[in-house]
Amino acid sequence: MVYLVTNLIIIIMLNIVLFGPPGAGKGTQSEKIIEKYNLMHLSTGDILRNAIENQTPLGIKAKNYMDKGELVPDDVVIGIIGRCLDEYRNKTNGFVFDGFPRTNTQAEELDLMLSEKGLSITQLVALEVEYSELVDRLMKRGQVSGRSDDQNIDVIKNRISVYNENTRSVMDYYKNQNKYSGINGMGTIDDIFERICNTINGHLK
Repeated sequence: MVYLVTNLIIIIMLNIVLFGPPGAGKGTQSEKIIEKYNLMHLSTGDILRNAIENQTPLGIKAKNYMDKGELVPDDVVIGIIGRCLDEYRNKTNGFVFDGFPRTNTQAEELDLMLSEKGLSITQLVALEVEYSELVDRLMKRGQVSGRSDDQNIDVIKNRISVYNENTRSVMDYYKNQNKYSGINGMGTIDDIFERICNTINGHLK
């Protein structure tokens, strides 16, 4: 949607940060959200994995971190997001940010980047899932997908620990902006999606 106010053009887009630990179901729910609301899926994980498969310089650099379950440096991730925003912003009703931001610094940089483009985050939707369920989901996903970072129990536990130590605080960042919504991430995919839609629809009224 575009509104003309005096000489300023204000673009109203639905920009959702889908948040949660590894195995929370962000990828699955992202697909359903983008289909229902006609949004663009921005998954830094997918972008980085594509770079790794193509053995680009960025992919080689990122692989050293991802194989250990560690975070890819901010400058690499933020650069990717900025380029994607410029490329797709005029082709979608908004974005679903999946796997980004993962630190308060990234959240601040994202806000600054969006502000410069006349955009902002609408809402952070956080999927809340029990620890044992996260480990079980990741192990099962690894058996199906063949992803090395989902097949090693030590790497899985480290990824969850990294999330708890470095990423959970992002929720507080958006709580301070009154943009945080916690969602029960346990249950069937459809049940979880219904909870997400109820939350998003509440912000569209």
